Amino acid sequence: MNQLAAQQNPVSWLARFGGLVITPTMAALFLLLGATNSYAQTPTPELDSGDTAWMLTSTALVLMMTIPGLVLFYGGMVRKKNVLATVMQSFAVTCLVTLLWVVVGYSFAFGTGNEFWGGFDKFLLLDMTVGAVSGTIPESVFMTFQMTFAIITPVLITGAFIDRMKFSSLLVFIAAWVLLVYAPIAHWVWGGGFLGDAGVLDFAGGTVVHINAGIAGLVAAIVIGKRTRYGSELFAPHSLVLSVVGAAFLWVGWFGFNAGSAAAANGSAGMAMAVTQISAAAGGFAWMVMDWMLHKKPSALGLISGAVAGLVAITPAAGFVGPASAIVIGAAAGVCCLWGATTLKRIAGYDDSLDAFGIHGIGGIVGAILTGVFASEAIGGTAGAIEGNVGQILTQIYGILATIAYCGIVTFVILKVIDVSMGLRVDEKVEAVGLDISLHGERGYEL
Repeated sequence: MNQLAAQQNPVSWLARFGGLVITPTMAALFLLLGATNSYAQTPTPELDSGDTAWMLTSTALVLMMTIPGLVLFYGGMVRKKNVLATVMQSFAVTCLVTLLWVVVGYSFAFGTGNEFWGGFDKFLLLDMTVGAVSGTIPESVFMTFQMTFAIITPVLITGAFIDRMKFSSLLVFIAAWVLLVYAPIAHWVWGGGFLGDAGVLDFAGGTVVHINAGIAGLVAAIVIGKRTRYGSELFAPHSLVLSVVGAAFLWVGWFGFNAGSAAAANGSAGMAMAVTQISAAAGGFAWMVMDWMLHKKPSALGLISGAVAGLVAITPAAGFVGPASAIVIGAAAGVCCLWGATTLKRIAGYDDSLDAFGIHGIGGIVGAILTGVFASEAIGGTAGAIEGNVGQILTQIYGILATIAYCGIVTFVILKVIDVSMGLRVDEKVEAVGLDISLHGERGYEL
């Protein structure tokens, strides 16, 4: 190659060192080695001790929402003869789902499968080492954090059919539902599935947890049928004090639920914590005021129900909206869930015992839609309708409808198969005596 050609060809090399001319072939080799070395030196995810500490705390907080949170919240709202059976359901489901999550649940939700499910690559967590990392936290922490979500969701469902499902049938139903409904929908939204790819915003579980649980509860309440009254027996809560304490545990635990979903100790977690507190207060206050207006007295049950409704509605929005929006979301949830737990239930005629659908289903739908309205690009990276992205509302509705359709159909099939094979409902005598003594041979309270 002559000197002129070398000067005109930038790949032929522009340098001499010690009399050595670097040829194009040598240049290509050096470039390849350099690129390979650069790739090899790409920083790998590193543990962050602050993020890890926060996520360990969040995991404990979310577990606290089920035990003791829902144990007390639900336990106080049933009749005395079913208290022990109610709290035992929550505890037993915690044990059952923990084991299922380790075996295949986590893999179905967060494995590397396709857009619809995660596959079996994380079966029994066999490849999870001490050094395995998910973002900036240990994968073991991420797995356990997500496990607590998988635990609380089916426990929420049980509130819809309290007092009337056989314990053995309950365990079979929950096992099938977690693997066939919860895990796939979690994958759709958070595990690389089609709803996440479509841009559905669900920061901490509006679709995955609340709409999912609410729809499953509604279907179960309809399939199983209404509770039976005996004489002048009422379905009033036997101890609202226990329920208030349970609601308090839920409120505090919800900070782990929402702020923990940032998966880091950062500004997103801070904003999620702030809007969680604000929305809960707005929801509780709105329901209480509506109760006061309609029934002339503010009720404790309405106050705690409204606070939970506000917490439910802010869940999908927590990482995407600001404080002012949280007031609107919480207040809207308080009013809408009051309507769902009273008027809608009376008109439709279903027996949703503890308003699993009325609060979690309705509240989740309200929150998911309003996330599309109030999402702020400066907070969560995606604009909502207020900032000109009206299409985000349609995207949210798409996620809602996909969840309702899949959950409703599969839940119905699971319940029907169980009903045909082993029966769903306790017999009339068991229901009359109470599930505590009939199913478990123990009493939660002396009658």
